[in-house]
Order: sequence, then C-alpha cells, then structure tokens
Amino acid sequence: MPTIAFPMIDPVAVELGPIAIRWYALAYLIGFIGGWRYSLWLADRFGARPNREDIDLFLTWAVVGVILGGRLGYVLVYNLPYYAANPFDAFKIWHGGMAFHGGLIGVILAVLLFAWRRGVSAVALGDIIACATPIGLLFGRIANFVNGELYGRVSDVAWAMVFPRGGPLPRHPSQLYEAALEGLVLFVVMAVLAMRPGVRARTGTLTGAFLIGYAIARIIGELFREPDIQIGFLIGGTTMGQLLSVPMLLAGVAFVALARAPRPGLEPPSRA
Repeated sequence: MPTIAFPMIDPVAVELGPIAIRWYALAYLIGFIGGWRYSLWLADRFGARPNREDIDLFLTWAVVGVILGGRLGYVLVYNLPYYAANPFDAFKIWHGGMAFHGGLIGVILAVLLFAWRRGVSAVALGDIIACATPIGLLFGRIANFVNGELYGRVSDVAWAMVFPRGGPLPRHPSQLYEAALEGLVLFVVMAVLAMRPGVRARTGTLTGAFLIGYAIARIIGELFREPDIQIGFLIGGTTMGQLLSVPMLLAGVAFVALARAPRPGLEPPSRA
C-alpha cells in the first residue's frame, strides 16, 4: 500500500542540560497564549463584561482547569487500571495523555467558580472562552501528531503513514484531520458567528455553537482514529470519544435553544 514517511520529529524541542522542553508542552503554551490574546480582543469587541481585566485574571484558572481536568479525565476514563498500578505515572503529562472532555469539565468548573467570585456572567464568559478554545485544540492535535500518538485506523489512502507506535501497516494521520476540524474549521465558524452582533448579543449562543461544532467534529474524526487499545470499540462500533461527545451535542442544542437576548438597556454596543 502507498505510504508517506512519518516525519520523525524529536519530541524534545529544546534541551538545556537536565531541562527538556517538549513540543507537547510548547503546544499547550502557544495554545494558552493564543487563546488568551484572542479572548482579550473579543472582550474589547463585545464591549461589556467580562472585560480585559476579567480575562487576564481568568487565564490562570483556565490553565489549572484544562490540565487538571484533562489529565484526570484521561486517567479515570481511558486508562484507570494502568494508573492504579502505576500512580506516579499520572503526573507525567509530558508523555501525553490528556482527555478533552475532562479538560472541558475542568474549564466549566473554573468558569463557574471564577464568575461567581468576580460577579460576572458565567455564560457570557463561556461565550468568549468557547471562541478561543479551537486555538488550543489546533496546537494540541499537532502535538499529538509530533508524538506519534492517537494515530488513525489502517488505510490505503495515498497519504497514509506508518506510525512508530502503530505497527507496520499504514494508517490515517487522524491527528491532522482533528487539527483541521476541531481547530481550523471550528475556529473559523466561531469567529464568523462572533462577528455577528445579533448572535453574540444572545448570551449562550456561542457556547452552544462550540459544543455542537466540537461534538460533530469529534464524532467525524473518530471514524478515522484508532480507538485506544485498552478500550477498543464500544456499543455498535462506536468509540469512547464519540459517546462522550453525544452529551456535548445535546447540551449545545439546549444552550442555543435557551439563549436569550440581554434585557433592554443592557445590550453591549454593536461594533462593525
């Protein structure tokens, strides 16, 4: 079968003596910085709270929510028997192993707690964070590709690759598919929606749109991705990622359906 050589990229980007900085860590760093700066821009454009100060203060909360939630989600849902036998490995996040759905729960909790402490609307904050999240997803999936993890199913497409961890057969580079769908495409969709005053004025619409968009992108991406070996296929040939995306899809529909315009006199100023 035709194959493309997998680019053997050293997972360590920079090594300074005993300190090794991995591409995986840099991807998260770039994602957080990019999402933070874009959120600041959106806060200015929306013209109401959460404002720039709120976004600046929330950055730390977001980092903690993503890392703790993502790692706990992976440990508890995807590989609990292994980590129960090797508990200290749960702290080795530089080796990969983050669950988006766990990170999502972590960020939701962070948004709720932060909004309560700062006296801002949790849904309004969620709308901004939803627009910025695809930036982190894009770089996170690229990092998965660099690590050679979360590779795709066996395939004979012309761009199939033999992954170092995936055996001798060529496979879909599903990490790149997900980077495109969950990252680039979803970012563009959210940006277009965010630029429409009528959409962003209905608090919760952007949050719902992100949940729907990610769920659809993930369900499609999972059709090409090899299921985790310790879990395999589930009900009717579905995967864990697909099943976990169904509640997201339903929640997104509910957010859009229940989204409401602000009360008269409280609308944020529209900016072209």
